[in-house]
Amino acid sequence: METTQGKYYKWEVLALLWVAYLLNQADRQVFNTVLPAIRDSLNLTDTSVGLIATVFNLFYACMVPLGGWAGDRFSRKCVTTISILFWSVATMFTGLANGVFMLVLMRSVATGGGEAFFGPANYSLLGQYHTDTRARAMSIHQTSYYVGVILAGWLAGKIADSLGWQYSFIIFGAAGVVWAVIMMLRLRDYPEAPSAVPDRSVRKPGLLDGFKTVFTTPTALMLTIGFSAFIFVITGYMTWVPAFLQEEFAQSQEIAGLNSMLWTYVAAFVGVLLAGTLSDKLGAVNHKLRMYIQGAGLILGSVFLFLMGGSRVLWVLYACFAGWGFFRAFFDANIYTVLYDVTPAKLHASCSSAMIMTGFAVGSLAPVILGAMKESMGSLSATFPLLGVIWLVCGAVMLLVASLRYQKDYDKIQNNG
Repeated sequence: METTQGKYYKWEVLALLWVAYLLNQADRQVFNTVLPAIRDSLNLTDTSVGLIATVFNLFYACMVPLGGWAGDRFSRKCVTTISILFWSVATMFTGLANGVFMLVLMRSVATGGGEAFFGPANYSLLGQYHTDTRARAMSIHQTSYYVGVILAGWLAGKIADSLGWQYSFIIFGAAGVVWAVIMMLRLRDYPEAPSAVPDRSVRKPGLLDGFKTVFTTPTALMLTIGFSAFIFVITGYMTWVPAFLQEEFAQSQEIAGLNSMLWTYVAAFVGVLLAGTLSDKLGAVNHKLRMYIQGAGLILGSVFLFLMGGSRVLWVLYACFAGWGFFRAFFDANIYTVLYDVTPAKLHASCSSAMIMTGFAVGSLAPVILGAMKESMGSLSATFPLLGVIWLVCGAVMLLVASLRYQKDYDKIQNNG
C-alpha cells in the first residue's frame, strides 16, 4: 500500500527528472540553434555539419543498449545522475572545439555517449514510481522536452549573438553540472519489495534480452518502427529548421532559434497533456486505444508537413509548425506507456534501450540526408513532403497492428506475471 510520503515523493521524482530531461534536450538543441554560426566560423559545408549531427545520433544509438543494460542491473539513480554529469561536462568542452574532429569528439562521442545512459534509466525509474498515473506522469515529463528546446532555441541564439556560439555550450553545460549535484542529494532508487529468501536462481537481464523481447513482440516491434519514423522526422526538423528560417527569411540566430521551436512546442505542450489524460482514460477501457492515439497523431501530423513545403508566408508556416507539434505530441505521450504495456517490468530499461537504439540509428541519417538534399535542391522546402509521407505510412500501419495484436501482447504479459 502506498504511504503518504511515497505518494508525494513520486511527484518529486517527476520534478527532478523533468528538469534533467529539460537540460538533456536543451543541450541537444543548442547545436541546432547555432549550427549556421559553427558552419561559417569553421568554414564547413551543410553536408559536413549535418554529418556531425548524424554521428551524434548514431553513436548515441550504439551506446543506448549499454545504458539499458546498466539501468536494469545497477542503481537507476546512479546511472541517471552520472549520465547527467558526464554529458554536461562534455557540452561545456564542445564550446572549446576548433574544428570538425573536436566537434565530433566532444559533441558526438562524449555528449552522445553520456546521454545514452540517461534515457532508459530515467523512464524506467519514472515508470516504477508511477503505475496508475503512468501515462499522465510520462506526458508531464515529456513537456520538459518542449520547454527545453524552446528555451535553448531562444537563449542559445541570444547568447551566440551576444557572446559567440561557444558560450552557448559552456553556459548550458554548467547548468547541467549544478543539476547533477542536486539529483545526487534528492533522488532515490525505487524501494524494492523485501524478500525473505533471495532467489539466486533468477537470471539478471542480459545485454540482448531487450532486443529479443522487442523484436519478437509484434506490438513492441511496430512501436519501434513508428518510433524510428518519428525520430527521423524530428531529428531532421530540429537540425535544419533554425537554419531554414535564417536563410530563407533572414532571421537572426536568436529569432530563428525561438520561432523554429516556440510555435511547435507550445502546441506540443498542450497536445501532450491532453493526449496523456486521454490515454489514461481510454486505456482503462481498452489498452489498444493508446496505440490508436499514436497512429492518429502521425497521420494528422503528416498533413502539416505537406503544407510546410509549399508555404512562403511566415504566419502560415508558424501555423503549420503548431499543427505539427500538437499532433506529434499524441505519439510522444504514449511511447513508453505502450512499450511497458507489452513488455516485462524487469526488462523495461533494456526494452527501452532497444527501441531507442533502433529509432536513433534510423534518425541519425536525417541530418546528413536532408543536408545533402538541401545542397542539391537549393532549399529545405522540398524535403518536407518526404517527411510527411514517412509519417503517413507508419501511422496507418500502427493503426492496423494496434487492431490485430495489441490486446494479445498485453494479455501475454499479464498472464506471465
